[in-house]
Amino acid sequence: MTNTFLLVIALCAVVVTVVLVPTLLALKRMALRAETVLMLLEREIRPTASQLQALAEELRGLSKHAAQEVERAGAVIGRVDEVATRVAQVVGFVGGVTGFVGGFTRVGQLVGTATGVKKGLDVFIKKLIGRNKKHEAGRVTDE
Repeated sequence: MTNTFLLVIALCAVVVTVVLVPTLLALKRMALRAETVLMLLEREIRPTASQLQALAEELRGLSKHAAQEVERAGAVIGRVDEVATRVAQVVGFVGGVTGFVGGFTRVGQLVGTATGVKKGLDVFIKKLIGRNKKHEAGRVTDE
């Protein structure tokens, strides 16, 4: 009985060896293929990473420039708002002076137009400032 038992064990060892050899060879080929793919990937990633970094720097510069331009536009719009307010005041004064003479219709139209322009500029300024604040809040700075 021991001889048959030893024969079965030896036969099992031979079968396991026969199955393991091709499996190990396939694993070796797969490892070599994976190494080749990783080398190719590494070769391609380096230039792409440097280009991505350059694009990020350019985007940072453009974002800073855009923020400066929005700030300048805000100052200009503030000045336009001041001028529109003064024009509305002058038109109101002229309307008050000419109202006694009887020129209500034309001066009333001018006052209405100036008031509408002022309201429109106020809304535009508020929207522009709101967008600028949203833009600045969403921006990540490295400074």
